[in-house]
Amino acid sequence: MEEINQQEEKDNYLKGRGAQFNPKNRFLKNQQVKAEIESIDDWTEPNPATVYLEDNAKSIVNKVDSPDVGMFYSMNPYQGCEHGCIYCYARNAHEYWGYSAGLDFERKIIVKKNAPELLRKFLMHPKWECKPISLSGNTDCYQPAEQKFRLTRQLLEVCLEFNQPVGMITKNAGMLRDKDILIKMAEKKLISILVSITSLDEELRRTMEPRTTTAKQRLRLIKELSDGGVRMGVMLGPMIPGLNEHEMQRIMKAASENGASFSAYTFIRLNGAIKLIFHDWLYKNFPDRADKVWHSIENSHDGKVNDSRWGVRMRGEGNIAQMVAQQYKKYGKIYGLNAERWELDTTKFKRPGEQGTLF
Repeated sequence: MEEINQQEEKDNYLKGRGAQFNPKNRFLKNQQVKAEIESIDDWTEPNPATVYLEDNAKSIVNKVDSPDVGMFYSMNPYQGCEHGCIYCYARNAHEYWGYSAGLDFERKIIVKKNAPELLRKFLMHPKWECKPISLSGNTDCYQPAEQKFRLTRQLLEVCLEFNQPVGMITKNAGMLRDKDILIKMAEKKLISILVSITSLDEELRRTMEPRTTTAKQRLRLIKELSDGGVRMGVMLGPMIPGLNEHEMQRIMKAASENGASFSAYTFIRLNGAIKLIFHDWLYKNFPDRADKVWHSIENSHDGKVNDSRWGVRMRGEGNIAQMVAQQYKKYGKIYGLNAERWELDTTKFKRPGEQGTLF
């Protein structure tokens, strides 16, 4: 009987998607959801194809109040992300738009079509005192939608025109389409990029981040841009005990060998609906070690898998989290990934039409 149930799960598994269902949106009172993930009833799953929902946004630059993420402002041309990373903290934000953090997050992509115009208007405001802006601080600005809409490219063009410094993070080698403009920004010290690599194991990558590019391609991205003079780093996040935390050294070594000069990392936390989505995914894909992984996450967050405390939530606590932190520090020194002092240049900012300082 157990073998039959396992086969049914395999047959019903949505390939190319991280989440396998839509959990309830906490902000909606009336909605149709699957009451039990494993239930057998008249429920019919909706079409899994991706839909782009074009939106005229009211704003594009947001102030970031979190002391944990190392950014002051962020802008995101897309809400929702087709990459489908099962652990993504941005999933919960999709509920504010009236959708689910599960499958909806991966297949209902909101496109802020007027993002470049909004950015230009924002930078032209006389009260803007130049500080670096992160692109993207939430969903990946080089997800598949970018190939069609090119909003990220247009935002970078505006930033170059104003000499507005930008920090970027991606896990998509599609960034190489904009190699020319990134190199121009690097020459003015206006760009710093983190490439997210969570695993060098292609099977794990494909399961955990189903619509992302391979680790090999991400390392190529680091090398090509660093060879072009762009400051490149590697983001190891999240580290998940029992799944990928043992790869930290290999990832940092490979990134360093391909030109990365700095790094960052986060420890897994499962806030809001992500707890349900990740639990379902974990037990379907890794039944042999799911209990161990789940309890290891709990042991790293004071008996819970979620944590919202400033200063702790991104690092975890306890023996496992401490071991990860120690390894990160050790290998950062060995591979020279955290030795430099470097800042983006905010002094070159200039609005079109403005005259420079004479003295």
